[in-house]
Amino acid sequence: MQRAQSLFDFAPSASRRCSTSGASAQSPSLARGDEASRMGLTRQKGASTRRGNMKGIAHFITGVALATFFPEVVRQAAEGSLLPILGGIAGILPDTLDFKFARYFERYDLEIDPGPEPDARAIAEQLVGAMRKVYETGRPQNVMLHTIRLGADLWRQYVVRFDPAHNEVAVRIGPLVNTGQVPFPGSEPEGAEEVRIKVGVPMVHTYDAENRIDIFSGPSFKFVRRGDQLHVHFLDWHRRWSHSLTLAAVLALGVAGLFALVEWLTRGAISQTPLWAGVVSGLGFVGHVLEDQLGFMGSNLFYPFTRERMIGLQLLRSGDAIPNFLTVWLSVALVLFNLDRFSASPRLDPPVYLLLAVALPLVALGGLYLLQRRRQEPEAEEATQQRDILSEAEEVEVG
Repeated sequence: MQRAQSLFDFAPSASRRCSTSGASAQSPSLARGDEASRMGLTRQKGASTRRGNMKGIAHFITGVALATFFPEVVRQAAEGSLLPILGGIAGILPDTLDFKFARYFERYDLEIDPGPEPDARAIAEQLVGAMRKVYETGRPQNVMLHTIRLGADLWRQYVVRFDPAHNEVAVRIGPLVNTGQVPFPGSEPEGAEEVRIKVGVPMVHTYDAENRIDIFSGPSFKFVRRGDQLHVHFLDWHRRWSHSLTLAAVLALGVAGLFALVEWLTRGAISQTPLWAGVVSGLGFVGHVLEDQLGFMGSNLFYPFTRERMIGLQLLRSGDAIPNFLTVWLSVALVLFNLDRFSASPRLDPPVYLLLAVALPLVALGGLYLLQRRRQEPEAEEATQQRDILSEAEEVEVG
């Protein structure tokens, strides 16, 4: 039976796709999935599957806020110009380039499809085999791990752990989950245990060591040998070139040139608008890149002069609610502040406003977030890791 396709599936690849399932083509698990639904294993209320939205809004409103720091942009906006919106569009452009273009051009050397009856050992052996091949030949390998969909709202979770400390790859088959990633108690396979296989070569993992694979599209990894070490890169196509400060400069020049050309052709003269269009576009793009650099994955900041992503500052995770909410709050507060201070008759008291609307929320929510991070239990940390992975694998949305 052909594997069920999800909304977020990657483009088909000409590379080989390996099934690790020992089940027949009739897939009794699908029937079990329907039976599970009849028995009450239905999606729990409150489970959300739209986890990427807040992130898109945060990047968009950041671009708008940065544009309003310039009096001329605010003045033109008051006359009907859409320059601040242009900054917001540039703010979501890096992820748009990745999810609308880059990922569809990615090709995989190996696709691992566990099938409805997954075998943890087979999954681990294929991963280790690909890693050893890279180390022996020196040629990078792109590997895709597919999810296990058993019904309209039913998935089998499995976990892949890259353990550089013990030089192992570990795989375990987990419970059934719904699309909200809520596990069904007692749905783990009987006798399921974690399978660990030695890689046999020194390994470096550049992102979260444990990856839970359950809904929508699975993650991809690129194995690359550098010197005597094997590096494991998560979602290698993401932020490889699109999240570049160099590209931000090119975008700014390109937008300015395009606006100047249009003005010259339509009016026979060039105003300052092309300059400001380039400035707000470049700043919106840069704002997105720098915000993402606060997380774990990092970006290739100076493509094409550099080839690899620079590791993030690891201060927050892209899927966490508080940093995203705080970004939106602060951006809106700064937009209102800039609109007021560049108006003909400002009404806000700057010190009081900045204290109450910017500094106080930043300290309160920022402190709460840091406290939560420090107090996280191991399971909560795993859940946060999974939210981050899912957030990175989803398309960015604004509304």
